[in-house]
Amino acid sequence: MTAERVPQVVFACVRNGGRSVIARVLTEQYAVGRVVAVSAGTQPGERIHPEVARALEQLGLDTSRERPQRLTTEMVAASDLAITLGCGEECPYVPGVTYRDWPVDDPGGQDDATVRRIVADLDTRVRDLLRELVPDLPLAASVLDG
Repeated sequence: MTAERVPQVVFACVRNGGRSVIARVLTEQYAVGRVVAVSAGTQPGERIHPEVARALEQLGLDTSRERPQRLTTEMVAASDLAITLGCGEECPYVPGVTYRDWPVDDPGGQDDATVRRIVADLDTRVRDLLRELVPDLPLAASVLDG
């Protein structure tokens, strides 16, 4: 019996304090080990946005270990898929890695209702991505339904 290969996805934005963190945390929540999710930024900030941490924690998702980190070529090269969220041309290009851009608003400095809308948008995108990457994954109910 051979172990099934686990795909890795890197979510990249500029500060690594909002969109990429939300996408990574949601992916880890739903993928239950069947997909590895990494998040990083081209110009990482010092911490994740407090409004993002608050929104995710209200959904029962732990953000205490989230720390912005710099996006590296090695990180992208180790991934099967790079999802860009506003970093555009600043993201390193690695041949052989599939890139997708998700045009999602930046939650930094936004009011709670706007952050919740962004989380809902990313929740839908992440769930669709997991259905594509791991078709046999039984997805749990959305954290937004709780």
